[in-house]
Amino acid sequence: MTARLTRRNALLLALAGASTLRPAAGAAPQQAPPRNPDIDSILQGAVNARDVPGVVAMAATDRAVIYEGAFGLRCLGTPAKMSIDTVFRIASMVKLLTSVAALQLVESGKLPLDEPASNIDAELGSIPVLTGFDAKGNPQLRAPLRPITLRNLLTHTSGFSYPLWDDNAVRYYAAARKTKGLPRRPLFFDPDGKWSYGGGLDKVGRLVEIASGEPLDRYFHNHICQPLGMKNTSFEITAAQRAREANLHVRKADGTLLAKPLEKANEPHSHSGGGGIYSTAPDYLTLLQAFLNSGSLNGAQILKPATVALMSSNQTGDIAAGLMKSTSPALSNDVDFFPGVRLRWAFGHMINLDPVKEGRKAGSLTWAGLYNTYYWIDPASNVAGVIMMQILPFADVRALDHYRKFERGIYRGAKPA
Repeated sequence: MTARLTRRNALLLALAGASTLRPAAGAAPQQAPPRNPDIDSILQGAVNARDVPGVVAMAATDRAVIYEGAFGLRCLGTPAKMSIDTVFRIASMVKLLTSVAALQLVESGKLPLDEPASNIDAELGSIPVLTGFDAKGNPQLRAPLRPITLRNLLTHTSGFSYPLWDDNAVRYYAAARKTKGLPRRPLFFDPDGKWSYGGGLDKVGRLVEIASGEPLDRYFHNHICQPLGMKNTSFEITAAQRAREANLHVRKADGTLLAKPLEKANEPHSHSGGGGIYSTAPDYLTLLQAFLNSGSLNGAQILKPATVALMSSNQTGDIAAGLMKSTSPALSNDVDFFPGVRLRWAFGHMINLDPVKEGRKAGSLTWAGLYNTYYWIDPASNVAGVIMMQILPFADVRALDHYRKFERGIYRGAKPA
């Protein structure tokens, strides 16, 4: 009997090419993923043009890794080459792990989505809202109109806002440094009022700790990283992992890159739900594959299929998301990854309501880390990808250009011959 070639199977065959696919991380010994000369040329070209010092990129379907490549140097001026297992600081990409952790606890009934979060963490019930500034520049505060919920915190509709992308936050913290008694971190709008990228996931991390009775790093290890075989994802890294770490590079005014020293091995790290974690491209891609597999991978289930569906759907309704105007160009450029595309927020990541030309389909999920690490999950195409660099400022124009070229290269491989 001849098997029927469905659109999904045709896509998998086109993505795989003629070579054997590599199974997901943690599976049996495997052949290398098929090479893609087009994508290799894109990423090597980024290094040759000195647009990036080095880059690691990978993509997968739900079944297997379909591309991996490492190009350039971990640190300019040194012989250490990028490798697939290079360790990166992935900053805000920890927010997806934090969101997974919180939704696991929602599944078990230990965290409610829509009740006041102050029922779990009392500190969240006493945070005032900034309403403006008086004629002398003094902040004006009042009680919020609604309580903060876990849903608000997960979708950046809680009222917390990063000063890096919020002028009012910059102004408030400047005043707070001069005035005793002002709250350390207020809300900048009432919960459910709008979307603003901020520190809500730090608060979610604390909720996870309280509800689970485990420190956040231990919770991640026990319930996400260990089950999935993510051995290089942690707030603290070993000496062997540090030897594989990529240096941060800063883009200077003339466009060249300056390598910065690695952080000190004994430098204290906060275990935050919003940032400050290390990982590798294979580790993070494993997490993305679990999403393509409805919460399971290699026999480990970290989420129920219904929860993955919830995390993959628009949770902000008509409230737009994803556009951020920088207050500090040295740290971040203005952020608009998909001009003209309608963007909202799911649980853990941004969702595009419209398809992206030559790339991901509508309903794809994405986010990033401050040092120009990026990922996407495209359930409709059954593709996920991750690309890691270590550059400031965030949303670096050259880094984003090569990210887009990498994505387009993956989807070109998906077109029927």
